[in-house]
Amino acid sequence: MLESLQNAIRQNTAQTELPEHVFVEAIEAALRAAARRVYGSDANISVEIDLEKGDIRCYVPKTVVNIMRDFSTEIPIEEAKKLQADVEVGQDLNVEINPSEFGRIPAQLAKQILFQKIKQAEREKIYQEFAGREGEIVTGYVQRFERGGIILDLEQTEAFLPPREMPRSQTYERGKRLQCLILSVKNEARGAPVIVSRTHRDLLAMLFEQEVPEIYEGQVRIMAVARDPGNRAKVAVQATEEGIDAVGTCVGVKGIRVQTIVSELDDEKIDLLEWSEDTSVFIANALRPAAVRRVELDEVTRSARVIVPDNQLSLAIGQRGQNARLAAKLTGWKVDIKGESEAAVSMDELFKPDPSEEPSEEVLADTEDTPDTTTSEQAADLEMVVETEIETDNPETEVETTENEDASAINSEEGAETNGSHESVENDDFDAEPEK
Repeated sequence: MLESLQNAIRQNTAQTELPEHVFVEAIEAALRAAARRVYGSDANISVEIDLEKGDIRCYVPKTVVNIMRDFSTEIPIEEAKKLQADVEVGQDLNVEINPSEFGRIPAQLAKQILFQKIKQAEREKIYQEFAGREGEIVTGYVQRFERGGIILDLEQTEAFLPPREMPRSQTYERGKRLQCLILSVKNEARGAPVIVSRTHRDLLAMLFEQEVPEIYEGQVRIMAVARDPGNRAKVAVQATEEGIDAVGTCVGVKGIRVQTIVSELDDEKIDLLEWSEDTSVFIANALRPAAVRRVELDEVTRSARVIVPDNQLSLAIGQRGQNARLAAKLTGWKVDIKGESEAAVSMDELFKPDPSEEPSEEVLADTEDTPDTTTSEQAADLEMVVETEIETDNPETEVETTENEDASAINSEEGAETNGSHESVENDDFDAEPEK
């Protein structure tokens, strides 16, 4: 019995990495539960285990009586004196009992209690190990599929990957290695104690911290992350020291660093961009690879109106609005993208007069009936001003005008004589009679 008890405890200690006293306490609780099944639930059962000697002893208190009526709580005086010579009637005596005599049902109960205690100790150990590690990355292997999710083997324990934390575009097979982010740790009797995620944006940040030493050392910081899990992600980075290219550092030589992360996330595309304190510049960078003409900000509503070339509009919006949506998540601003032609039309409409401010039909009718005296008076005044300026500025104008008038008069007289002669000739021609 000594060897079997010691071997059983050693084997379980090696498998579970639990201390020996955990198994000893579990055996005591199991024997106590089995004994109470026989001697009553209120019986004060005591158990003593000595691993060095290999002794397991159970004791139940009984009252010494002359005539025994209840086996579980009483002992006759004759039997009591064999255990203790000076015992008297009415005293309580701890009587040793043999666990092997409990029967099959108490033995099954003891077995269940033993397993429950060990499982509880394992959960407590796992909880103590993982508690406070929320936000860290763990590596597990797909073990089985359960409740629409995946049970991962973490060697020491199991983790549950819920369906809502799994990218829909990814497929999983048994034995596949996965890196996940710890969401929460539970100390409950049912279910896996660790809940993990593959869709959280912090998973991408932690993967970059693992892969890029400059991020781990603080030379480059990840300022913002936006993800469409399984499809595309945007990461804004900033260098904390001069002379460091933050984007180039994260990409790595020939893109090896970022490609490692892309492979881990099952070919999820990652856009790396420079973070800027200038919101306009940051929004323009977030919409890459599309070119941006200008960004108009509204601080009150935290909305941005982005103007892009017409041929870049579809690229800026992205497939099903993905690029614009990720840019909005990354910057924290509401982004409204417009093409240049569309923006020009909207500006014309912005300065279009309000129809409510147009004059009424009665006012227009009165305006048509009333002569525009103001306009005619202004025209007359303008002619007088022009004539005055001509007379004042050009003194020779009068002489030239007189000479021109004389020349016109002479030309008029000559023209009159010429016209008169022509008329007489023509009249003579018409009055002449034809020759017979």
